Formats: sequence, structure tokens, C-alpha cells
Amino acid sequence: MTIVHDITVDQVWAWLGEVADPEIPVISIVDLGIVRAVALEGAACMVTITPTYSGCPAMTVIADSVADALRAHGVEHVRIVTRLAPAWTTDWMSAAGKAALTGYGIAPPVQQAIDISGLHAGIRRRAAPDVRCPHCGSAHTQLTSEFGSTPCKALYKCGDCREPFDYFKCH
Repeated sequence: MTIVHDITVDQVWAWLGEVADPEIPVISIVDLGIVRAVALEGAACMVTITPTYSGCPAMTVIADSVADALRAHGVEHVRIVTRLAPAWTTDWMSAAGKAALTGYGIAPPVQQAIDISGLHAGIRRRAAPDVRCPHCGSAHTQLTSEFGSTPCKALYKCGDCREPFDYFKCH
């Protein structure tokens, strides 16, 4: 059995990159940006995670999956730390994660959540995003509902291929 001093932080990140999000299994928790930090401390491996939104019901499953994945690689002492601040943002998603969402039929976020461009110009309303259909690529889409299959998604419909799809909301 491997002990924690025989592994590297990079190995742990790679192993966690194989842990799928329980709600969207085509994207890893690393590509989703949930894993914030990895540290090796003595005989323990500490992994810091942040929920995609406060009260996310999948966090217990994610924490268990992290511990299971590391134990499968011989790490006996796993400590999971949940950090709520700063709040998770879709800006933390990787390009590979966004591509995986598109391939799965979910439109990825198209804007940055943290936009400081308007700070000096006063408060202004953010324009609605130009969401492309993940099925046919059309920009002729329409918001159907602010709430999709999970609270972090909205429901859209394509005006060209007529298919409904989820859009991963920017936040």
C-alpha cells in the first residue's frame, strides 16, 4: 500500500481529474473547478473543495468520491475541507470541461461571472448571453425557463433544430 510521502500533489490532481461530477458525469470535479487545493500534510492528503452553490446536495457524494478515489490509490488518510468563500464561479471551469459539456448536450457558460468592466461606469444591466445550441451550433436560441434540470442550469430551446437543452448558468 502506498503511503502519502510516496505521492506528489500532481499525482493527486491527476487522480481527482478522473472523479466525475455526480450530476454531470462527463465532466470531472477538477474540470468543473470544484477542487480548489491539494496538500500533503504528514500522513494525510488534504483536498479543499467548493460547492457550485451553497447547499449543493451533491457535495457529500463528491467528498465521498474524492476519498474513495484517493484510497483506491493507497492514500489512507484523506481530509476533505469544504470552503465556501470565495464562492465558486463558472470562471473556474476549464476549457476541457466546457467542451465536455457541449459534447454532452449542455451549453457551457458563455460569459465571465466576474466582470469588473462596469465598475467605473456605474451599475448597468448585463446583456443576456448569446447561447449557442450544443446540438447544431445555432445562435438562434431562446430561454424557456430560468431553471433547468438542476439549479445551476437554465432551460433553452433552439429555434433551428427545435431541440431543448440545458445551459450552465454563469455564476
